[in-house]
Amino acid sequence: MLDGVRQWLAENGTEPTPARVAEALRAQGRVLGDTEVLGAAAQLRSELVGAGPLEPLLADSSVTDVLVSAPDRVWVDRGGGLELTAVRFRDAAAVRRLAQRLAAVAGRRLDDARPWVDARLPDGTRLHAVLPPVAVGSTCLSLRVVRPKAFTLPELVAAGTVPPGGDRVLRALLDARLSFLISGGTGSGKTTLLSALLGLVGPKERIVLAEDSAELKPEHPHVVRLESRPANQEGAGLVGLDDLVRQALRMRPDRLVVGEVRGAEVVHLLAALNTGHEGGCGTVHANAAGDVPARLEALGTAAGLDRAALHSQLAAALSVVVHLVRDAVGRRRIAEVHVLERAASGLVKTVPALRWGEKAFIEGPGWERLDSLLLGGARGGPA
Repeated sequence: MLDGVRQWLAENGTEPTPARVAEALRAQGRVLGDTEVLGAAAQLRSELVGAGPLEPLLADSSVTDVLVSAPDRVWVDRGGGLELTAVRFRDAAAVRRLAQRLAAVAGRRLDDARPWVDARLPDGTRLHAVLPPVAVGSTCLSLRVVRPKAFTLPELVAAGTVPPGGDRVLRALLDARLSFLISGGTGSGKTTLLSALLGLVGPKERIVLAEDSAELKPEHPHVVRLESRPANQEGAGLVGLDDLVRQALRMRPDRLVVGEVRGAEVVHLLAALNTGHEGGCGTVHANAAGDVPARLEALGTAAGLDRAALHSQLAAALSVVVHLVRDAVGRRRIAEVHVLERAASGLVKTVPALRWGEKAFIEGPGWERLDSLLLGGARGGPA
C-alpha cells in the first residue's frame, strides 16, 4: 500500500497532503470506507513525511528521548530511565529509510559514503543516526525531543532537580552576574537547567546564544540565537562554534552563552569573560564538578593554549560550577555546586560549596566563598 501511494504521488507530482494521500488510496482500487481511508491516510502520511511508527512517541509530551537500536527494540525516556516500548518496524530496511528521510528533511546527507548524521529537524528535535556496517546489525536512530517551552525554576524544584530552597541560590547566582558552567553527563539535564536559569535574566538584558544545535529555548524577550553549520560536500562553508563566539562578542551581549563548550571556542569564551563580559555561562560534559578544570585544560591545550595561560584565564573568568547527575532511578538533580579558586601551584581547582540534600542544599567548605560572591545579588542561603 505504501509503495503504491508513493508511486501515485510521484506520477502526479503532488504533495502528500491528507487529501492527496486519501485520493491515492482510492486510486489503487481498494474498497475502503471513509473511516478506514482516514485512518490509513494518517498512517501512510506519517510514513511519508512524519516519523512513521515513532510519531506517537514523539507526540507524547512526557517523552524526552526516542532510541531505536533494532526494528523491534525501540526505547523511550520519560524522565525515569529507559523503557522498552511495543513499537516495531517491519524490518531493518524500514529503520534505514526513516533515518535517511529524516536526515534529508534536516538538509543532511546519510548514505554509505557518509554513514552518520547529527542534525536538528525543523521542529527542533535533535537527530542522530548511524547506518550499518558502522552500526552493527541495524541502523541506530536517536531522537532528542526539545520541549517547545522551557521549564521554569519552580517546575524544576517540583520535579526534584533543584532541592527545596536551592532556587534562591541559583537566582542569586544570576543576580550577582557570576560566570558559571553547568556540568554533567549526556542526558543529565544541563540544557534544561540552563534554559530555565536564562529565563530569570533581567528583561532589559540581551542574551546571545552560540550553539552547535539550537536547543536552548529560554523564556526571555531579548534572545539572539547563532547556530553552527557543517561543511558542504565540497568541504566548504564550515561555521564552527569558535566562529560564533567571536561574532557574538561583536553583538553587544549582556550575557554570552555557549550551549556546550567542547572545542576551540573555550579560548574565545575565557578571553571574553576576562574582558568585561560578566555573567557568561554554558554547559560542559564532565564526570564531576571537580573534573571541570581538567576538562577545560584538555580543550584549551588542543586549541593551542598552554596550561599556565589557560589556568590564569580560568581563574579570572569562571566563578561557579553547577554539576548535574542522573540517579539510580533516572531522576535528574543538582548533585553539587563548586566554587573555583587558584591553588599555590597556580592551577585552578574547585571547592565544594553545596551538595544535594533531600530537604535543602548541604553546605561544604566552599560555602563561605560562594556566599561572599553572591553578595552582589540577592542572597540566598542553602536552608
